[in-house]
Amino acid sequence: MSNAQPVNDRITPKQWKPLVAPFTKTHLGKEIWQLTNSLGAYVLLWVTMYFTLAVSWWLTAAVAILAGAFLVRVFIIFHDCGHGSYFRSKTARSIWGFVCGMATFTAYGQWTWEHAHHHANSGNLDERGIGDIWTMTVEEYRHASLWERLGYRAVRNPIILFVIGPLLHFTFQHRIPNSSGNSKLKRSVWFMNFALAAKVIVLMSIFGVLPYLFIQVICMAVGASIGTWLFYVQHQHDDAYWEKKEDWDFTDAALKGSSFYKLPRVMQWFSGNIGFHHVHHLSSRIPNYNLEACHNALSIFNQVKPITLLPSLKTMSYRLWCEADKTLVGWSYLKQSIRAQSSQN
Repeated sequence: MSNAQPVNDRITPKQWKPLVAPFTKTHLGKEIWQLTNSLGAYVLLWVTMYFTLAVSWWLTAAVAILAGAFLVRVFIIFHDCGHGSYFRSKTARSIWGFVCGMATFTAYGQWTWEHAHHHANSGNLDERGIGDIWTMTVEEYRHASLWERLGYRAVRNPIILFVIGPLLHFTFQHRIPNSSGNSKLKRSVWFMNFALAAKVIVLMSIFGVLPYLFIQVICMAVGASIGTWLFYVQHQHDDAYWEKKEDWDFTDAALKGSSFYKLPRVMQWFSGNIGFHHVHHLSSRIPNYNLEACHNALSIFNQVKPITLLPSLKTMSYRLWCEADKTLVGWSYLKQSIRAQSSQN
């Protein structure tokens, strides 16, 4: 479109809210179909794995990997329920959010609260800590203690960040109430823990202890790793956006700080269109099934540069935010800057 609005020009909520409003409408038929082909498919794959155990555990593992990919779609439904962008009924959102939370081992109430904080403060250097991947600035790292540096380096190691960490996060960390949450949010965690314990006991009695753990760990490891990678690329990319509170702007944080991750169609389907993250952060009330249509319809998104699959892999080298250059940098940048500073002295 010739009337494209560059993202460098500040767009106000008064300008964009009326434009995205038509895409915030929910569609019950699409939601029922998504529940069927996502949560329903996930349950069906568990039934399939029960029968494959008698054939080959290798076959079971292959089906579990596929189930892990479907778990990402289940999480997107859970995610949309939390944003109020799925079902018109709050009761329906709470019920299905809880059900999908049981599949993804995530307490619906607490996660919704934490994720709302992420959306309200994404890219705000003064409001980090809830619902974000730990990101230090260059200066913060330089002034950190030895133990803080070692801890940060461990967390930002790709194996921990994308493989070990996600599995531990969803399996164990989500079992602990956030100390900053109120009593209602804490109860949501304990209630989910109770429901998960009952679910695990039932499935262990059906599958057997070892077969259940074998399947569940694979499903969770695959789903959590994919989900964490998607979340990472959506905010840790070239031309990312981080500003101090006084300079931070919600619209800029959405259009500049949230990526357009342009994935192959199959991957886009499994990830529930969340690659259109710039659209999602601009208006979290847009259901996942309307994100692409909104992106294609509005000229304000024309200048958002897409990130494709292979180029996105280089984002794994990003470690710190450089406030001086306003860009994410790796450890090599830190070494070079230290050498340069030493030579000047």
